[in-house]
Amino acid sequence: MELFTPEFGLVFWMFLAFLCLYFILAKWAWPFIIKSIEERAELIDKGVAYAQEAKSHLDNAKAEADKLLAQARDEQADILREATKMRNELIEQARGDAAEEAKKVAQAAQVSLEQSRKEAEKQLREQVGDLALQIAEKVIRRNIASDDAQRALVDQYLSEVETKN
Repeated sequence: MELFTPEFGLVFWMFLAFLCLYFILAKWAWPFIIKSIEERAELIDKGVAYAQEAKSHLDNAKAEADKLLAQARDEQADILREATKMRNELIEQARGDAAEEAKKVAQAAQVSLEQSRKEAEKQLREQVGDLALQIAEKVIRRNIASDDAQRALVDQYLSEVETKN
């Protein structure tokens, strides 16, 4: 067991070396180490504060983006409603214009048809009148072949005219 039991001199010199090292470290190394640790802690605190501030800005930006997105959707819906309204108005206007144009065309066709009918009636009357005159001429030529027949016919027409008046 001698290997595990140190001698008094060895322990004394180890203790003395430890105290010298401790005082040297306490005088020059520990202040530097503590200062570095404090600077690092301060830097970490600043980083955390910056991260919290960035998160706050990000949350605000996200809220603003959501707000703008909702506003854009509302505007889009308004534009679509307005476009639908305008489309319906244009369709109704086009239907009205088409109906009015069809009515004008129908009226023009009716007027044209009426004029054609009147023209046909006029031509028919003229033809009937011509035919009646031709028939009357032939009948009269046959009946007035003699002078006595002519006098009798003139007397008859005169008496008819006197009775009508």
